[in-house]
Amino acid sequence: MSSRSEFDAVIIGGGFYGAAIAVYLATQRGLPRVLLVENEASLLQRASYNNQARVHNGYHYPRSFTTAFRSRVNLPKFVQDWPLAVKKDFTKLYAIARRNSKVTARQFVRFCLEIGAKISPADASLRKLFDERLIEDVFLVEEYAFDSTSLAAWAKRELASSGVAVRLRTRATAISNDAGGGLTVALDTNGTQESVSCRYVINTCYSGINQFGGDFPGTHTSIKHEISEMGLVQMPPELAEIGITVMDGPFFSAMPFPARGLHTLSHVRYTPHLSWEDKPGIDPYARLAEYERASRVDRMMRDVRRYVPAILNARHADSLFEIKTVLVKNEADDGRPILFERYATLPGCYSVLGGKIDNIYDVFEKLDEEPFQASAEKK
Repeated sequence: MSSRSEFDAVIIGGGFYGAAIAVYLATQRGLPRVLLVENEASLLQRASYNNQARVHNGYHYPRSFTTAFRSRVNLPKFVQDWPLAVKKDFTKLYAIARRNSKVTARQFVRFCLEIGAKISPADASLRKLFDERLIEDVFLVEEYAFDSTSLAAWAKRELASSGVAVRLRTRATAISNDAGGGLTVALDTNGTQESVSCRYVINTCYSGINQFGGDFPGTHTSIKHEISEMGLVQMPPELAEIGITVMDGPFFSAMPFPARGLHTLSHVRYTPHLSWEDKPGIDPYARLAEYERASRVDRMMRDVRRYVPAILNARHADSLFEIKTVLVKNEADDGRPILFERYATLPGCYSVLGGKIDNIYDVFEKLDEEPFQASAEKK
């Protein structure tokens, strides 16, 4: 059974980016008929939830000045626009390892000053958490975490008030040129097929960004997927209100995860389980579903306790397994620019991929330059 509906824009993907873009098109660009489709049973359930929940302030990217600076610009905006979703009430520390680090303490301080990020030496009580034989220096910084459940509640509320139609448990299977002009999106909702016509399609499917038939050409930029594990741990009292990142090399980070009242634990060496370059016909989500998911948190903790001995008393509560998708060209410098593509062979279709939640403002800047217009008969 099939039917046909018409919209001004179809947003594919109900994560934070998809929801925010749908609200933007409805409220800022005046498109009265916007449809958001999401394959899961509710919004913000995949990469928007299964991540470190860090609102970056630039510190994490000493080898990519552009990424760091954009985070510095975007963080105040994010805090202002989503204050209820931002957790500030914890102490955030960045530590520099004495060996195998790609940046020294002096270089890190200079980098922070260059991007205008606050940094100060940690006091003696905080330094005591680290093994000084392995850590060169420890700094107090200004960085936050976000609560994805709060963002999901915002999305549900704002989409409804903006008049955006939302269809859950719905998968877009193809994007094609319409014979009469415009675009056609094929949808599958629990086996029910539907053909939707529209002027614009914005593909925000993250790891599923290339999983479409029809005339969709695939992204011009090469992307890479990895199955990643984010450990969720209950921290001992001395670490409960602290976030720690040791960098820049084969090290780790422990951040508050407000959605569960736990901490995420990630490790450069052990968080990535399996990786591959994106290719047609290989569905990343299917590959994740088939993966055994044997946890490596025990190995993470064994290495982390060399630097922060108190982690020995942390308890592994759960693990978040998800597909992480990055641009191949930025693997060397660890940069996280957005991918924003339009297609000459599929006019009106855009693909958007961002590696950090604060990148949404970079997306808005790109969208501001595009000439979105509602159909005359729908104005």
